[in-house]
Amino acid sequence: MIGRPRSLRSSGGTTRVRHTLLGTLAGVAALLATGVTATPAGAAPDPGVMTPSAQESALDFWTPQRMRVATPLDVLSVDRSDVRASAPRKGKTTVVAPSAPGSDVGPLAIPHGGGPWSGGGAVVKTAGRVFFTYQGRTASCSGNAVTSANKSTVITAGHCVKLEGAWHTNWVFVPGYHDGQRPYGTWAASKTLSTPQWTASEDINYDIGAAVVAPLDGKQLTDVVGGQGLAFNTGYSKPMYSFGFPAAAPYDGEKFIYCSGTTFRDFLLSSDHGLTCNMTGGSSGGPWFTQFDEATGTGLQSSVNSFKYNFLPNAMYGPYFGADAQNLYQSAQSS
Repeated sequence: MIGRPRSLRSSGGTTRVRHTLLGTLAGVAALLATGVTATPAGAAPDPGVMTPSAQESALDFWTPQRMRVATPLDVLSVDRSDVRASAPRKGKTTVVAPSAPGSDVGPLAIPHGGGPWSGGGAVVKTAGRVFFTYQGRTASCSGNAVTSANKSTVITAGHCVKLEGAWHTNWVFVPGYHDGQRPYGTWAASKTLSTPQWTASEDINYDIGAAVVAPLDGKQLTDVVGGQGLAFNTGYSKPMYSFGFPAAAPYDGEKFIYCSGTTFRDFLLSSDHGLTCNMTGGSSGGPWFTQFDEATGTGLQSSVNSFKYNFLPNAMYGPYFGADAQNLYQSAQSS
């Protein structure tokens, strides 16, 4: 979800841009942030690891009522000393093919700055809402199931699994969420992970997270909903689609929203992709796709919704999927 970005200001000769990550919050010019609720009994003994009893507690905790009242949070502030633009990243392009089945749906035109996805296809099953506990509050993000060796990997934003030094608890993934419905069930995380840079210092350039979810009713996640493909080191200025469940006004978290267009490289404080998009808090962690096929709803995940600048409310930013994102994916799918 998106958090409220702070304004550009000068302090002691140092210009600062303070913004909050996309997760759960109110305010059009807000960054994507994530949220959670109070730590359950049997909370994870190790960072990012949830015991079977903690998983069971999380599933019991997330009643329909708690999901309805999960609200966006105002979260992180980042200044110029924390976020430095870097040269465009280079590396060998790597592609993981989708395992999600296609479907017969009609095409939609790009670009699009934000509106309900009516195209159907595999993405309406692989993408979903993320719910968790953060600083004693319930909140939400977005996430997406991907092709993986363990058939249980979800990709999201780093701040949707860990924020301000603490790993979220009660972490669950609800694929295909819409209008309060959970057509494919609620999947509790057995483990959450992030990039080394986000885990150590919450570097916004590496705001990427992953979760491994436990089986549900004896089945594994992507056997139920399918998995999208991934692509790493794709370069910049690509036609891309972004999806998520924004919960801050004018959205309410109940609809599946998308943006599309040609991305641009952030020219300010990060090495992220940028995309014209008006999604708000709650959309954090939602997938960005290259080579997205509107007719089947499948693509190659190449970023996630991460943050907005307060003075650019109609632009969304997502981290570049390079070697560190690929290593995170490998760690998650082998867990």
